[in-house]
Amino acid sequence: MIEWNIQSRAHACQVCQRHFTDKESFHTLLCDHRHTYERLDVCGPCWTEKYAADANARSGFVSHWSSVYTPPPASPPDPIGRETAESLLRRLMEQNDPAHAGARFILAVMLERKRLLKVKAQMRKDGRRIFIYEQARTGDLFNIEDPDLQLDQLEEVQRDVANLLEHGLTCPAPATNGAAPPSGVPDSTPAEPLATSEPVVSPIS
Repeated sequence: MIEWNIQSRAHACQVCQRHFTDKESFHTLLCDHRHTYERLDVCGPCWTEKYAADANARSGFVSHWSSVYTPPPASPPDPIGRETAESLLRRLMEQNDPAHAGARFILAVMLERKRLLKVKAQMRKDGRRIFIYEQARTGDLFNIEDPDLQLDQLEEVQRDVANLLEHGLTCPAPATNGAAPPSGVPDSTPAEPLATSEPVVSPIS
């Protein structure tokens, strides 16, 4: 099982340590290393000098894309009242509770529809499809496992999401939401990349 939830975008090149400037293009590499996905953000010159020619030959290399850097936004005030879909997803990712695997997937699809998250890579690990989402404003990456929900499970998961958005995480996690629990045995086999153009099947209307 991959033990990784959210990885934040670096604000400086992780090779030469030079700080990125506003609107500067940079490159993100994703590698499968010791049962976790490791993110590496590098500037254009370091990418050209060290990675462009042989990125695919890099040990554990999974995916690569380029982005435009924007300075981090000012910290928003503490939320009051109902959860937002993104804040709830972040909290569920921090908890990493298998009982909320379906809720995490539904929330990610909701945020993708709102164009707040974008799929940057897809792969398979331990027989499961995994989506790597990027939050466009902050550059944070979210590792979302597809729980392979069936039609007769969607209503229960949607009720779970609505309840969490209304009441937050004050209630105990449900006994199940249709997602299979993890095997608990790490697989050292590198993830198999899938075509990034594969559409995400939205399970909610």
